[in-house]
Amino acid sequence: MTIKVRSIFISDVHLGTRGCQAERLLEFLRLYDSEYLYLVGDIVDLWAMKRGIYWSPAQNTVVQKILRRARHGQHVMFIPGNHDEAMRDHDGVSFGEILVRNEHIHVAADGLRYLLVHGDVYDQVTRYHRWVTVLGDVAYNGLVRLNGVIADTRRLLGRPGYWSLAGYAKTKVKKAVSFIFDFEDSVAHAVREHGLDGVICGHIHSAAIRPMTGLTYINCGDWVDSCTGIVEHLDGRMELVRAAEAVADLGLEENAEPQRAVTPVPQVTPSIAVSPAPTSERNSGEPWGKPVPVAAPLSFVPDEEGPVLREHAKIALRANRVHRARRAPRSSAL
Repeated sequence: MTIKVRSIFISDVHLGTRGCQAERLLEFLRLYDSEYLYLVGDIVDLWAMKRGIYWSPAQNTVVQKILRRARHGQHVMFIPGNHDEAMRDHDGVSFGEILVRNEHIHVAADGLRYLLVHGDVYDQVTRYHRWVTVLGDVAYNGLVRLNGVIADTRRLLGRPGYWSLAGYAKTKVKKAVSFIFDFEDSVAHAVREHGLDGVICGHIHSAAIRPMTGLTYINCGDWVDSCTGIVEHLDGRMELVRAAEAVADLGLEENAEPQRAVTPVPQVTPSIAVSPAPTSERNSGEPWGKPVPVAAPLSFVPDEEGPVLREHAKIALRANRVHRARRAPRSSAL
């Protein structure tokens, strides 16, 4: 059974790592069909791939499925995160019908306007203490690997459901909880400055739909630990979907009532790309605002029965190295 929704938002898939739960993401994508698909950062983990590449057949299928949706007319947008930041140099360019934007404003069916951004720019640790972020990333990946062992043990014991050690640790460590609240406050402050109704982001692997003063904070979660995504229904309602529960229920029951801001926000003219408002007289032109140059489609999609192509992961890594070399300060001659 396929459920028709207007938009799907997913983030922090971390393709290229052992922690990526591609099978659950495939189940989620098979369950929901949409007009818009937003990839809100950290889709491919170039950081982890520098230490070692793990690319499973299921991860290959995820890439194929997303590109197939784009080819069949679904509007797919990729908003890079800090783990795939090399793509930020290509803001406004389309690759294989997938549009890359560093930021975007999504207008929901009910007229509410949401800022779409990965969120790492509002994380003070990521911006100013990169070595701490890398160290934390290694530790988190270790917990995620233990998650796999625990999941296998629970299946052998016949225990239903999914329990995450990494998620449990996040909720119990006071500093982690404080970091999440600080991050949410920073993002909310930026959204208020834009004069928008809400924000949809990722980055911290903590899914939520939460009303804040004058706006709605929405976090997509991740596909390493919690396996969550956000769907916008045809009437504009936003819902947080937990993949395991949605697949088990065939998507017929909603686990929680979506929460939205009720305070009207004045219209502003933002400096970033704006999707068209949903009206009956929608223009049949470029769906993402101003037309952008279109690059040649990516060539890393294998045939349905083809093998996993590790060579293209190496190409992505080389692109990331070039990006970092451009950003590195040049040493002056003595």
